[in-house]
Amino acid sequence: MFNLLQRIGKALMTPIAVLPVAALLLRLGFGDIFDGEVASIMKSAGEAIFSNLDLLFGIGIAYGLSKNHDGAAALAGAIGVLIAKAVYISIDKDVNMGVFVGIIMGVIAGTLYNRFHTIKLPEFLGFFGGKRFVPIITALSAIGVGMLAGYFWHFAQSAIDTFSNAIIGLEAVGTFIYGFLNRLLIPLGLHHILNSVFWFQLGEYSYLKDGAQVVANGDLHRFFAGDKTAGVYMAGFYPVMMFGLPAMAYAIYLNTEKAYRKKAGAILAGVAFTSFLTGITEPLEFLFLFVAPLLFVLHALLTGLSLAAAQMLDIHAGFGFSAGFIDYMINYKLATNPLLLLPLGALFALIYFISAYYTIRLFKLKIFEENSGTEKRDADEEALAFIEALGGEENITHTDACITRLRMSVHDSAPLNDKAFIALGAKGVIRPDKHSIQIVLGTRAEGVAEKIKEVLIQKP
Repeated sequence: MFNLLQRIGKALMTPIAVLPVAALLLRLGFGDIFDGEVASIMKSAGEAIFSNLDLLFGIGIAYGLSKNHDGAAALAGAIGVLIAKAVYISIDKDVNMGVFVGIIMGVIAGTLYNRFHTIKLPEFLGFFGGKRFVPIITALSAIGVGMLAGYFWHFAQSAIDTFSNAIIGLEAVGTFIYGFLNRLLIPLGLHHILNSVFWFQLGEYSYLKDGAQVVANGDLHRFFAGDKTAGVYMAGFYPVMMFGLPAMAYAIYLNTEKAYRKKAGAILAGVAFTSFLTGITEPLEFLFLFVAPLLFVLHALLTGLSLAAAQMLDIHAGFGFSAGFIDYMINYKLATNPLLLLPLGALFALIYFISAYYTIRLFKLKIFEENSGTEKRDADEEALAFIEALGGEENITHTDACITRLRMSVHDSAPLNDKAFIALGAKGVIRPDKHSIQIVLGTRAEGVAEKIKEVLIQKP
C-alpha cells in the first residue's frame, strides 16, 4: 500500500505539470494585462483546464501508473472518469466528487492496464484483446464506481467537509499542521496526495461564467477564480522558498570545512537560486535530508510556522507552479497583502539562518565531506555506471523518474551500491521496499532515466 501511494504521488505530477500554464492563462485573463476579447479568451482557456481537473487527473494518473506509459492506459482513465461521473450524476445530481473521481479512476485504469494489457481472448474476440481490452474493463469498473458514488459518496463528502471545517476552524494551527506535514512527507513522495486535498478540494467558491453559476474547489483553483479568501495554504511557502531555504544554504556553507567550501559553495549557490527563482526546493532539501535529518525536521517546523504567520497577517497569495520569485511577480496583483511577504521573508531568512547555523554546530552535522567524490562522466558512461550500481541489467525490472528522483524497480536489493550512487551525484537514496529504490538526483533525474533505458535497449 505504501509503495502504491508513492506511485500515485509520482503519477500526480503528470496532471499537475499542466497547472502552471492554466494558472498563467487565468492570470492573463483578469483584464489588467489584456482587455476585451483577448482577456476573455485567455481566461476561458485557463478555466477549461481547471474545470476539467478530474478528467486530467484520471488521464495523468493512469498514464503515470502504467508500466510503459502507454496511451491505452490514459484513454482508459479518461473513459473511466466520464462514465463514473455520468453514472453518479444520474443517480444523484448533487454528488460532486471533484478530483477524487479522477484519482480513483486513474488508479483503477492504471492498475487494470498493468494486469490486462497483454491478455489474449478467444480468436473470435481477438480484436478486443490486449490493450484494447483495457478501456472496456475500465468502463465496466467505472459503472461500479459511479453507482457506489451515487449512493454512498455523500458519506465520504461529509467526512471531507468535517475535515475541511476542522482544519479551517483551527485557523493558524491548521495551516501550521498542513505546512509541517507538507515538508515532512517529501522524502516519502506523499506530499502530492496531501496537496491534492488542500489545493484542489478544500473550500468552495461560486462565481458567474457566461451567465452560469460555476463552483471552484480547492485553495489553488479558488485563488485563480478570484476568491479573495483563498491562497491561505500557499502564501506561507513564499518566505520559505524565496528566503528561508537560501538562508539555510548559507548557514550550511559557513559550517562546511574550508577544504570543501569551494565545491559546496558552487552547489549551494545553484540550488539556493533555483529555490528562490522557481520554488523548486528538492535539490536543496535532499542535500541535507539524509545526512542531517534533524535539519530537515527543523525546516518542516519552520515551514509550518511560515504558513501560520502568513495567515495571521492576512496574506493570501497563490501560485501556479511553486512559491518562487517568478510566481510572486506574476500573481502579485491577484494577492492580498503581497508586500508583507517581503518583510516576513526577511524575518524567516534570519530565523532559518540562525537556527540552522547553530543546529549544525551544536550537533556537529556534516553535509558535504562525504559527498565530495562525484566524478564527471558523459551520459553513456553515467548510465552504465548506474546500471552497474543497480546490480546489472539483469537485476533491473523497471526504469522511471519524476522531477528529481530516479525510480527503479529491481529483482533483488542486495547488490545495490549506495556509495556508488553518492559518487554519481545522488543526494540521497530511498528504499520503499526490497524491490524498489529511489535515487535523488535533482532535475537531471529524467535525463538519466531516459539514457538508462536507451543503454538497456541497445545492449545485446
